[in-house]
Amino acid sequence: MVAIEAQPATAALGDEVARVAEALRRATVQVRGRGPGSGSGVIWSADGLIITNAHVALGSQAEVELWDGRVLPAEVTQRDEERDLAALKVNATDLPAAPLGDSDALRVGEVVLALGNPLGIIGALTTGIVHATTTDGARGRAWVQADVHLAPGNSGGPLADAQGRVIGINSMIAGGLALAVPSNAVRRFLEHRPERPMLGVALRPVELDAHTPALLIFGVVPGSAAERAGLIIGDSITGVNGQPLIAPDDFAAALQAALKGGPLSLAISRGGQPLTVVVTLTDDTPGTVAA
Repeated sequence: MVAIEAQPATAALGDEVARVAEALRRATVQVRGRGPGSGSGVIWSADGLIITNAHVALGSQAEVELWDGRVLPAEVTQRDEERDLAALKVNATDLPAAPLGDSDALRVGEVVLALGNPLGIIGALTTGIVHATTTDGARGRAWVQADVHLAPGNSGGPLADAQGRVIGINSMIAGGLALAVPSNAVRRFLEHRPERPMLGVALRPVELDAHTPALLIFGVVPGSAAERAGLIIGDSITGVNGQPLIAPDDFAAALQAALKGGPLSLAISRGGQPLTVVVTLTDDTPGTVAA
């Protein structure tokens, strides 16, 4: 009796996965750039904006094949090699754009689906779960790690949640796990916003007395958030948001978290005296952070 009751539920689940997969197939394209191989891309908006990897769309021009077989020339309008993202534009309207999700809301263990064109197989589907959401502290790059199986041709395709909302752009395999650029990082890329907020200082790791790790400010960009907050050359940052610095990457992680909003509270040593400086980061803050 248990088996009989389970069959309708299993069939319903299969139907739902097939429905989500079909919608994602329509929003996934094949991208052929400069070079012998090809990759995938996601229709980001109905007016012809397509997102893929920078390593897929080499050069300034590419060719895009839609789910219905149409082949369209595409112009590379934006590229970021650091994030491995490229924006393409095709002359078409009313395209089946993918629904977009909030990558910041992802949870470890959540079911995800990846669509792409691996090894020449068009619209192939693979599923798995979110393994982790991480930040490469050295570069400030965020990733969604998932145990989905990717192969050459999947690059640039969508990683979606169980509802079919795109929460990442598949980029590479590392340690047997798929790495995808989070959808919110793609939004920042399209808005020409930095992956990390810009404080506007140049930093160098140092050790204060009693071997306290710190970041010495040896440059402040005029007009930056750092200057507005009163930070000066010679200040040493010893903590962020109430937590001491253990390693330089702790500061990069705090900056990454600041993308979600809210001020940054810095513990400072100035002339041997401790003080607290609150910095408000804005999207138009000039300057860079160098550790």
